[in-house]
Amino acid sequence: MRALVLFACLSVGCLAQTPQQCRSPPLLTGSLSVSTQSEKLMTFAKYSYDALGKRIRLTEFGSYNNKTFHLDVLLLYREGVMYKINYRNHTCCKKPLNVDFHPLAIPQNASLLGQVVLGSSSGPGQGVLVNTWVGEMQLKKGTAKYMSTVTEFGCVPVSTLFHTDRHGWVVTSFFNNVMGLVDPQRLIPPPFCEGAQLEEEDGEDPVTFFSLF
Repeated sequence: MRALVLFACLSVGCLAQTPQQCRSPPLLTGSLSVSTQSEKLMTFAKYSYDALGKRIRLTEFGSYNNKTFHLDVLLLYREGVMYKINYRNHTCCKKPLNVDFHPLAIPQNASLLGQVVLGSSSGPGQGVLVNTWVGEMQLKKGTAKYMSTVTEFGCVPVSTLFHTDRHGWVVTSFFNNVMGLVDPQRLIPPPFCEGAQLEEEDGEDPVTFFSLF
């Protein structure tokens, strides 16, 4: 009997491995909120994320510099273009997207800050096991610090704190995540965008989690 108990304990010890850096599912649908330390930005968005095709769709509502805004954008990184879509009057602005696609992932040089249970560990289904990672990332315009929390199982994003000299701390929280694309059509430009001509950039748009890179 003692040998059986010892074997069970050793088995559990072998299964309890140290968390490893991971990459989020390539196809995700959900919602997120973004706020900045300067309080210039507060926004909520629905997103569709396709790491395989390097496409992201964001439909945002929020305030930026004390002005409310609604932004519906389709980011096509392979084509290097961004569509600003307005379904109310069926117009579409096509602009250059001069940034690289960065998949949702924990970088290999990130350090594990800790592993905790969100909610409760008292009973099944009452909590979620998550890992929090910290590190620095080299960007085109300097270095950024980050702290990212993802689920232990599935590497689904939970929250990210991101700091740059330009924006200060930016906090992103993910919720209602679903693995896969609930509506794949959202990642295809609507028909009224077909004739849109490529325009030059006309200033800075409200910052989003995905535009920080």
